[in-house]
Amino acid sequence: MYSRLYVLLFSIFLPGLLLAQPYDLVIRNGRVVDGTGNPWVYADIAIQNGRIARVGTIPAADAKQSIDAKGLIVAPGFIDVHAHVEGSLEAQPGAPNFIHDGVTTVITGNCGGSSSNLKMYFDTLRLMKTSINVGALIGHNSVRMKVMKMAFREPTAREQIDMEALVEQAMKDGAVGISTGLIYTPGTYARTPEVVNLAKTAARYGGVYASHIRNEGQNVKDAVTEAIQISREANIPVEISHFKVASKPLWGKSTETVELVEAARREGLDVTVDQYPYTASSTSLESILPSWALADGDSAVMIRFHDPAIRTKIRNEMLETLRKNLRKNYEYAVVASYKPDTTFNGKSISAINQKLGRKNNAETEAELVMELMEKASLKRIQMVYHTMSETDVENILRYPNTMIASDAGVAKFGSGMPHPRAYGTNARVLGHYVRERHIIPLEEAIRRMTSLPAQRFRLADRGLLRPGYAADVVLFDEKTVADRATYDQPHAYTTGISYVLVNGTPVVENGKHNGQRPGQLLMGPGYIVGK
Repeated sequence: MYSRLYVLLFSIFLPGLLLAQPYDLVIRNGRVVDGTGNPWVYADIAIQNGRIARVGTIPAADAKQSIDAKGLIVAPGFIDVHAHVEGSLEAQPGAPNFIHDGVTTVITGNCGGSSSNLKMYFDTLRLMKTSINVGALIGHNSVRMKVMKMAFREPTAREQIDMEALVEQAMKDGAVGISTGLIYTPGTYARTPEVVNLAKTAARYGGVYASHIRNEGQNVKDAVTEAIQISREANIPVEISHFKVASKPLWGKSTETVELVEAARREGLDVTVDQYPYTASSTSLESILPSWALADGDSAVMIRFHDPAIRTKIRNEMLETLRKNLRKNYEYAVVASYKPDTTFNGKSISAINQKLGRKNNAETEAELVMELMEKASLKRIQMVYHTMSETDVENILRYPNTMIASDAGVAKFGSGMPHPRAYGTNARVLGHYVRERHIIPLEEAIRRMTSLPAQRFRLADRGLLRPGYAADVVLFDEKTVADRATYDQPHAYTTGISYVLVNGTPVVENGKHNGQRPGQLLMGPGYIVGK
């Protein structure tokens, strides 16, 4: 409420207050796409004290510094609603892969994984300073792990209360909502009522429920329905993360999953989705295994792997999943980062199996999956999974309530074979899907990257180019903006983005990151309540 009042007062009184002094910076001669979805207009943008002071025609004498945006699009900085920057941002506070792709704000703590102590996490970022703005969700998996470890059961009444208390504290500490990763352990062990009660706690503090739903393949419609049910019962806005159809037999069914979301909205439920514009996903190798096999901690997992009968059961369930998805082997599963043997990076499980001179069949490959996990001491092995169809990607992109998100962390340039979405998500939309494929118009794409995410996560002074709003701004050439990262050569920054400003400070100038760290922490609406 206070931030909205500030924006209103700022927009009314600031122009008069600044008449006697020049603006800090004026962006001139650009085609302004303001984030609303409206057509572009020629306008200048004046910035003062990190905020937009004026949009219109501004005399040259009124600026200390100017940027000539002739031939460029001037848009609000992009807001990535689904990121995982814990740890990687501390290592690289300049966040170059995000900044070069026009991203000025990220929402982290997704898929149920976050810092379990957000106050400490925020304090760390505040001290070190970052190039991007950061908002964070509290992760259900992290909360459950802290209270219940890897227990494969329902919580006791006491444990449920303890988890709700952790969520409440996180909301007071500034979380923008709660996330789940119901496809991952230990979140997959949670039944819907557990999640509903935690979501109710977040809802009391104005939070959002963001979910990596329970299944994105054969049972994707049931999983979408569960997310909608949580919205209904907890009375909370829902963001369904990286919306997709990841099962070959269901390719083309995205029209049906989108309709589930739209039907919920007609019912009056505030449900939206986000998407990365690629036909491959990226997550850990362990996601191939049945979730029960990963319960109760690493020691228990190793015991199961070493028990011949249980190992056979795990392998058989893996093979059954392959059959259900009409796949003969693990050719679709490509290693992104494997520390015990980096020569495996960029190769599929099938290719690694052949490289090792083993029998060329799915049974042997399933065994290899478990062996790779054992050799990595069950530490996370990042993968890229080619499981989606281009038809579904485009169907979901056409849906007006779809936001754009990378599902990435801060990439270490040259390390491993990460998913190219870490470098080129927004540019891929603007270059491939807007300019080349004409799937959606430019102004609509920018709305999905700016004002819609700001509205979803209640960032009251972000996502639009309006007086009083934070001066997060990106300047790019709509004719040349492009993603350069590919699956084979993923370490490549976006091209065609000339300037990126974060809170009024240029961070990218003439296409180069200058090292500035003007990012801010963006606290959720419960932060003032619990201050």
